[in-house]
Amino acid sequence: MKEALIGLALSLSFALPLAAAPLPAEVVAPMRAADVVMLGEIHDNPAHHLIQAEALAALAPRAVVWEMMTAETAAQVTAEVIDDPDRLAEVTGWDDSGWPPLAEYLPVFRAARGARNYGALVPRAAVGTVMAEGLSASFGPEATEFGLTDPLPEAEQVAREADQQAAHCNAMPADKLWMLVDIQRLRDATLARTVLHALEQTGGPVAVITGNGHARADRGVPVYLRRAAPGLGLFALGQSEAGQLAGTFDAVIDAPEVARPDPCAAFAKP
Repeated sequence: MKEALIGLALSLSFALPLAAAPLPAEVVAPMRAADVVMLGEIHDNPAHHLIQAEALAALAPRAVVWEMMTAETAAQVTAEVIDDPDRLAEVTGWDDSGWPPLAEYLPVFRAARGARNYGALVPRAAVGTVMAEGLSASFGPEATEFGLTDPLPEAEQVAREADQQAAHCNAMPADKLWMLVDIQRLRDATLARTVLHALEQTGGPVAVITGNGHARADRGVPVYLRRAAPGLGLFALGQSEAGQLAGTFDAVIDAPEVARPDPCAAFAKP
């Protein structure tokens, strides 16, 4: 495996305009040296998807893992399907998926045209199992390999629960925060397991299209990859808005903030 690159965390930071290309050489070179490249995003920021597309064009990965699709759906996304946006929308069920409009992701899909696509979306039924049966049961027999049978250190658990509360506009019952943390861990580990599956089948490199929270090197998918496959060459790209981004990354690309409704308005009492 290529030499791990996580030690570069936050050493590179760039601000690029919406249509900027190409990516800085200081970012592309270490990405190309990695086995796995995490391409983070804020889901509804179109500038972030343009950067992801630029990164895929530079990397030409053999496999792309998507947070947004299940394994079964991603397996149907071929080059021919990508060439027909209407067919792509139909195959992925994108219009009913809850993700931002497909038009925003089309540059990413087109840049992934030569790669094999893998999906790592956790089905709702598995999420429900977390509460009923626990995290390791939801993940399956490989839970120990990925560290899901171990509780988080107390300080990290507290910090993560506080982050979840803030992300949910301080409207969550305190006794349910542990479940949100476990669901995040389940999604991270599922992405990591899918990455290793893609590496085994294609030889890599593998690129991962996912939110910044999953891409971050200090809590996200890289943590589980390092646990299950020590020595794997990793690179985590985070994408911020107006300089704001939580977590540790190997490089950060900044973009203007997108105008969006107040996410906490739905929690406001009449």
